[in-house]
Amino acid sequence: MADQLDPDAALMLRVKQGDAEAFEELVEKYKRPVLNLVYRMIGDPTEAEDLAQNVFVQVFKSADRYRVSAKFSTWLFTIARNLCLNEIRRRKRHPADSLDAPSFNDEEPRQYQDQKTAAPSENLAESELISKIEEAVHELPENQRTALLLFRDRELAYEDISEVIGCSLSATKSLIHRARETLKARLKPYLKKGDWQTEKEKL
Repeated sequence: MADQLDPDAALMLRVKQGDAEAFEELVEKYKRPVLNLVYRMIGDPTEAEDLAQNVFVQVFKSADRYRVSAKFSTWLFTIARNLCLNEIRRRKRHPADSLDAPSFNDEEPRQYQDQKTAAPSENLAESELISKIEEAVHELPENQRTALLLFRDRELAYEDISEVIGCSLSATKSLIHRARETLKARLKPYLKKGDWQTEKEKL
């Protein structure tokens, strides 16, 4: 399997051997994608930053148990999703802890950009559309939301996404299809010609 090892898994194996530079390289590459996913799952920018840091803490703590059974990104996003689900469950048990957490409706959605994402437009209409998309995505069932975000933002293969969310390949494809159809229906009034058409194509 060594000859087919993906570069990130190779880096993680170096981390397992105590290579701090390899860990820093992985953090630098994935800190924005992880932050994007965490924020869009829990909807709280302050908590998202702390939780994203905890993802990499967990990666480092798990280094000695790391085995190459899938792509590193699949393993990483599985850790991120599990921590997010734990946080969501904690909030349901202790709702008072989250009363002051900002919602998608009372502030401009925070955009955590990575190298694959264009800078936010200053255009008011596009800004409004981004806000509506964030709200609609946040309202999706968790499995649909996570599958869609991994497919749309990280461009993971269906097989990798199915491993992250623990569903069969066919179920994963169905989740993404239903999520996209739901978003298109909810956002239909906002999906018009011009610059907004670009956003429609991402759904």
